[in-house]
Amino acid sequence: MGIFDKLRGEFIDIIEWLDDSRDTIVYRFPRYENEIKMGAKLVCRESQTAVFVNEGKIADVFAPGTYTLQTQNLPILSTIKGWKYGFNSPWKAEVYFVNTRQFTDLKWGTQNPIIVRDPEFGPVRLRAFGSFTMRVVDPGAFLKELVGTDPLFKTDEVTGFLRQIILSKLPTLLGTANISVLDMAAHQEEAGKRLTGQLSAELKLQGVEIPRFVIENVSLPPEVEQALDKRSQMGVLGNLDKYTQFQSANAIEQAAKNPGGAGEGMGMGIGMAMGQRMAQSMGGATTPAQGPSGPPPLPQSAQYYVGLDGRQQGPFDHNGLRTLANSGQLKATTLIWSQGMANWAQAGSVAEVAALIPQGPPPLPPS
Repeated sequence: MGIFDKLRGEFIDIIEWLDDSRDTIVYRFPRYENEIKMGAKLVCRESQTAVFVNEGKIADVFAPGTYTLQTQNLPILSTIKGWKYGFNSPWKAEVYFVNTRQFTDLKWGTQNPIIVRDPEFGPVRLRAFGSFTMRVVDPGAFLKELVGTDPLFKTDEVTGFLRQIILSKLPTLLGTANISVLDMAAHQEEAGKRLTGQLSAELKLQGVEIPRFVIENVSLPPEVEQALDKRSQMGVLGNLDKYTQFQSANAIEQAAKNPGGAGEGMGMGIGMAMGQRMAQSMGGATTPAQGPSGPPPLPQSAQYYVGLDGRQQGPFDHNGLRTLANSGQLKATTLIWSQGMANWAQAGSVAEVAALIPQGPPPLPPS
């Protein structure tokens, strides 16, 4: 310090701290060589505590109020200094102002998932995050255990330590809750209150308490959440058989708007399936004791799709293919495809289709 700081320290007789930082927990009052005049004014505001430290030891602690520093209200310091009959000359002591208000909106979260045994899903990996508040309840213990001689102690210097304590308690809380993750949201407030008491008891030796602890979210891995979404969709749909009928009816309606091509074949197939389902629902299933009511249906001929004018048409049975061949639309080079074929092929290369194409006379022999 310079000469002006020294002179200012000799004439200033008010010790106070106005906090405008919102994140400072402890502030050491600056005085030249820590000299304090006997009879100086100490102003300790609400949510503040003033702690006097002399020769490395905590002496007197002042609650909110305005004090004239005399030997009468400095009993411990007077004993240390031996001021039995009063003493008016300056004396040396460090004054720490400790902010005792609640520091809010401090965040916590799990960096790695916590593995717990869910009563419904078995072993699952959970992540969680939230917020908490902290407050100093024992300024002397807080100075001795966490602050030391730091002249400006802020929240970011202690939140890392507090998060470690939180994450050491959280697995035990989630593991012993015996609550399914599906019901966790309904018990988050209760779990937060339970952890509040555990954390305050753990931090008592450091002079800190956690007045409020909030669990904002508990989440599962993305793949498990996707599976839960599927399960929820099934629950919303209800009767899957009726839902399939509804979807089939919509498909028939869409196919009717697109006559010819693949839409027509798809509509025919869906219509046949719907007809069979309706027949079963009207006639009832045949019981083993009754036996079949008649011979099984005749095997159907293969169905073929035909490429005509660059568009896919069909499917056509043998009669349909014969009609196309007679009209000249189906030729040996026309591309066709049926179930079981790997790729489209020329009609002339498929024996049963080639037999339907009219064959012209062979070329005349050379003269």
